[in-house]
Amino acid sequence: MFGLFKKKSEVEKLEAKYKKLMEEGYKLQSVNRSQSDAKYAEADAVLKQIDALKK
Repeated sequence: MFGLFKKKSEVEKLEAKYKKLMEEGYKLQSVNRSQSDAKYAEADAVLKQIDALKK
């Protein structure tokens, strides 16, 4: 309850975006492989941003 109004940090926002992109990439694997690869590439870029912020 105390964290109800707590704002998310930049890292938390990027982690949520990374998770969403990975899920979308997984769902697209069986339908369209090239779109799936594009989603995974976007997720990789977000992961690199997360690593840069954590250092």
